[in-house]
Amino acid sequence: MRSFGVKPILDYSVEEDLSQEEAEKREVEASVSSAGTNLSEDSADSLPQYSVDKTFADRRYKVQSARTYFYLNEATCERNMETFLECLDAVKGATFGTGITAIKLTALGRPQLLLQVSEVIMQARRYMMDLAGSTGNILTHHKTIQDLERYLGNVSDKAEVKQFLEKVTSDKDGILHLFPWTGIINEDCQLSETFRVPDPVTGQMRRLISKIPPKEEEMFRNMIRRLNTIVKTAQDLDVRIMIDAEQTYFQPAISRITLEMMRKYNTEKAIVFNTYQCYLKDTYKEVCTDLEQAKRQNFYFGAKLVRGAYIEQERARAAALGYEDPTNPSFEATTEMYHKTLTECLRRIRILKDANIDPKKIAIMVASHNEDTVRFAIEKMQEIGIHPEDKVICFGQLLGMCDYITFPLGQAGYSAYKYIPYGPVNEVLPYLSRRAQENKGVLQKIKKEKRLLLSEITKRLAKGQLFYKPKGKYVPI
Repeated sequence: MRSFGVKPILDYSVEEDLSQEEAEKREVEASVSSAGTNLSEDSADSLPQYSVDKTFADRRYKVQSARTYFYLNEATCERNMETFLECLDAVKGATFGTGITAIKLTALGRPQLLLQVSEVIMQARRYMMDLAGSTGNILTHHKTIQDLERYLGNVSDKAEVKQFLEKVTSDKDGILHLFPWTGIINEDCQLSETFRVPDPVTGQMRRLISKIPPKEEEMFRNMIRRLNTIVKTAQDLDVRIMIDAEQTYFQPAISRITLEMMRKYNTEKAIVFNTYQCYLKDTYKEVCTDLEQAKRQNFYFGAKLVRGAYIEQERARAAALGYEDPTNPSFEATTEMYHKTLTECLRRIRILKDANIDPKKIAIMVASHNEDTVRFAIEKMQEIGIHPEDKVICFGQLLGMCDYITFPLGQAGYSAYKYIPYGPVNEVLPYLSRRAQENKGVLQKIKKEKRLLLSEITKRLAKGQLFYKPKGKYVPI
C-alpha cells in the first residue's frame, strides 16, 4: 500500500459474539440509571428518542457495517482503552506516522450517560429556541447574554437566577453559551449540577438532565479520563484519531465531547476528527455549526464525511417510538446532503487560503465507495482551487473494496487511505461476518472490480507480461 501512496486507518474490530438476548439484557441494564429513567418533575418533558427501548436494545439490529460494543463493566472499558492505546502505537510504528486510528466512544463508558448528555443537549437547544423565538440553526440567532437577561427579565432578581447568569459564558463575538461546555471534558465535572436553567416564568431552576447518582457521575468522569488519555497519547505520538459516529440517540453527546476534545488538542494541527453521517437531515446544519465554533474559538477542525451505517435501524426506531424520522427520505437526498456539506467545507478552506490563513485549519476525509462522490470531490477541488499538496482533503475506502478508486488516487498524488479492520481472527469474525452481508450495491462494485481485473489479465497475456508489476514509489501525502 505504501509503495502506491496509500495510507492506513487501523480499526480494531473485535466484537463479542453475544446472543441477541444477552446483548439486549446488557444494553437495558447499562442504559437505565439506578436513580430512575425520567427527568425530575420540575424539568422539561423528556424526549422519547433518548431513552432505551428493549426492541432496539441489540444495537446490531439491521446494522451490517459498524462494529458494536456492549457495556459490561468499568474494567472492560479500561481494557478497551488499553487496546486503543496499543492501536496508536501500531499506527506510529507501522505507518511512519501517516496513519490514523478509529475509535468508538461506546467502548469507553456506560451508554446511559451518553443518552442523558444527548438529551440535555437537545433540551438546551429547545430552551435556546424559546429564547430566540424562532426555529432554525441556533448559532444564526447570535443571542447574547443581554438577550438572555431580557428573556429572564421578570425573574432576574432571584438569587439562583443571578448565580446562573454569572456562570453563563460567551465567546469572543459575545455569542451566548448556556453552559460552560469546556467543563464537560474536565474530570471533576458534575453533570447533575451543571445542566440547570431558570424557568422564565417562575424563576425556579430546573434540571435538563435527570439526577445522576454519585457512582454514575464517577463513571462519566472515568469515560472522559479514558478518552483524554487516548487523545493525549495520540498528540504525544503525533498521530491522528477518528471518533466514529454512532446512533442518533448517542450522537449529540459524542459530537459535543469530540468538539471539546478538538478545542483542547487541535491547537496546532487536526489530531481529533469527528464523523458526520450524511443520511441525516441535520448534517449540513451540524457541520456548519461546528465549523463556526472552530472559527470563533480558533481550533483546527477535522471531519470524516460518510453516508452512514445505521439508516434502517434509525427509521425503524423512529417509527416504533413515535418521533420524527431523522434520516433523509432517499439515496439521492443523502447524496445531495453529502455534496452540499463537502462543498461548504471546500468553500471555507478556499476562504482561508485567500486570507493567507493556514488552510489546514479545516481537514476533511471523503470516506465513500461511491465513484460519483469521489469524482465530485476531485472536480470541486479543481474548481475551487484546492490542490492535493494542500493536504486538507483525503479519501478513504475499506480494505478489499474499491481498490480501483483508492490506488489510482494514491498514485495521482491525492491523500488516500484504506480502513483496515484488524485483531485476533476469532474475535474479529463476528464483525467481519456481518460485513460480508453488506448491501447489494457493494456486490455490484465487486462485479465491476472483477471485470476490471479480467480486462487487466487479458492485457497482460496479450503483452506476455502476466507477472508485470507497475513500478510505484509514491510518497504518501
